[in-house]
Parts: sequence; structure tokens; C-alpha cells
Amino acid sequence: MPRVGYTVLAVIIGVFSVFGIVLNVAVVVVTLRHRALRQPLNFALVSLAVADLGCAVCGGLPTTLTNAMGYFSLGRAGCVLEGFAVAFFGIAGLCSVAVIALERCLVVCRPVGSLSFSCRHAVAGVALAWLWSLLWNTPPLFGWGRFELEGVRTSCAPDWYSRDWANVSYIICYFLLCFALPFSVILVSYARLLWTLRQVSRLEMSEGGSTSRAETQVACMVVVMVMGFMLTWLPYAAFALSVILDPDLYIDPVIATVPMYLAKSSTVFNPIIYILMNRQFRERAVPLLLCGRNPWAGDPGDSESDTTVSSISRSNKISPDPLTRD
Repeated sequence: MPRVGYTVLAVIIGVFSVFGIVLNVAVVVVTLRHRALRQPLNFALVSLAVADLGCAVCGGLPTTLTNAMGYFSLGRAGCVLEGFAVAFFGIAGLCSVAVIALERCLVVCRPVGSLSFSCRHAVAGVALAWLWSLLWNTPPLFGWGRFELEGVRTSCAPDWYSRDWANVSYIICYFLLCFALPFSVILVSYARLLWTLRQVSRLEMSEGGSTSRAETQVACMVVVMVMGFMLTWLPYAAFALSVILDPDLYIDPVIATVPMYLAKSSTVFNPIIYILMNRQFRERAVPLLLCGRNPWAGDPGDSESDTTVSSISRSNKISPDPLTRD
């Protein structure tokens, strides 16, 4: 690739990394400052912010440096450490998204009856997400699988190309358990949530009522969540699956770089979609980011329910999460 291409990539990933660090640090700081935000769902949101922060610091900044230099300058040990860190934080973040999706489905749709999502459940879900990521990203450090340069060879990731049986067996397990499984949880949970909201909307319309503003907000937020996830992670998962299924498939390194950078850009999209669309976080994070100014301070919608809902009652009405009321 021409030298100018590496410079462009360095600028792009550098901008995403800086914004990702700023936004995710703001999320963590705001949560630590305000006790009212330390609620079960927010545990998973903060877990996602920490994972995205780790990706931005351990993956985004080194990749910015190597692209600026035009080659991977960190050596073999640097490649292994960077590949492990990005994979570890990336999968932990993806599993945290799955925990958020499952929590919304269980609490809003209540498929198993009356269920209270407590702090204990939230901590267990977050701990499982990080332990699951650690479990499946450490084997390459001990010989099962490996990390190699990818794309235009300025960053490292699990080796999707090697046909060595030990590496292939690891990659298949890794793809199924670290990509396909969280992705399935997210799709099923959000599909169930959207279906439930649609049923409630139809019932209200048949009774001469109208869909509540909370319903509309939740539906819009869920669509944005799913679209954001697909935009950032699905291309990379599709790329990895294609290489696994067809070892002779040739993908131009420049083209192969696109899904990798999209996945890394999730460090910016996630805090915007999952955090800043929540009124509680917005009211506290925006002044922190804008030095005390809050353009949404006079938003008339602030007096209404937040975009996060907790349950659909037996009367088929959506009730706002009591923790998000003023």
C-alpha cells in the first residue's frame, strides 16, 4: 500500500481511539461519581465501557503508531501482546453486549415469569463475560492457536489463515463460542424484545389507545443497538468465517483491513449508543464532556420516561424503570 495509505489509516484509527478513550473514560468517571447510576443494568454498561477503553488503549493507539511508521515496529512479542489485548477486550465487550441484551429480554419480556434482575445477577453476568473472554484468548499464549499480523500488516489478531490442525481447531472453537454464541444471544434477545413491543402496540391500537412515547424510544434504541452491532462486528465475523471455510480464498489486504477497523470503531459507537442515549448518563456525562454545558438541559422530554424500560406489566403497559425516574 502507498505510504499515504498508511498515513490515512493512522489518522482514522487515531481519531477513533482518542474519541473512544474520552467517551469511555467519561462513562466510568460519571458512574463512579454518582451513586444513583450504580444499578444492575449499568454494571454491564460500565463493563462494556471498560472493554472498549482497553481496546482503544491497547489496540487503537499502537495501531495508530504502527500505521504512522508504515510497518509493524513492535516485534513478535509486541504482536502477541497487542493481539491478545485486543482480542481479550474485544470479546469481553461483545459478551457484555450479550449480557445487556439478555437482561433487557428477561426484564422487559419476562419469559420466565416474574424476574428481578438484581446486582448479584449483574455482577455474575459481567464476571462471566470477562472470564469467558480470558478462557478463550489465553490458549494462543500456550501453543493452541496463535496471533499473527493481519490486513496491511500493522496490527495483530488470531491467525485466521493457517491450515495447521492445532490452529484450525482453535479458530473453529473461537469463532463458534466467541462470535457466534454472543451474536445469537443478541439477535434472539432483541428480536424477542421488538416482538413484545409490537404486540403491546397492536393491543393498544385495537383498544383505541396509542403507543406510548417510552415504547417508541425503546424500539428506536433497540434498532440502533442492533444496527450498530452489525455494522461494527458482523463484517469482521463474516470475514473470519469466509477464511475459515475457504482456505484458498484470497482477500486483498486493503479490503481485509476494512472489517478490522470497523470492529475497532465500536469503541466509539458503543458508548454513544448504549450509554449516551440513556437520559441519566446523558444528563451527567454531557456536562463533563462539554465543560459544564448541556445542550439537552431544557429538553421537554426529560420529564417523561427514559429510553430504558423495565417491564411490561400484566395490563400490557410498559412501565419505565423506577431507577430512571426523576
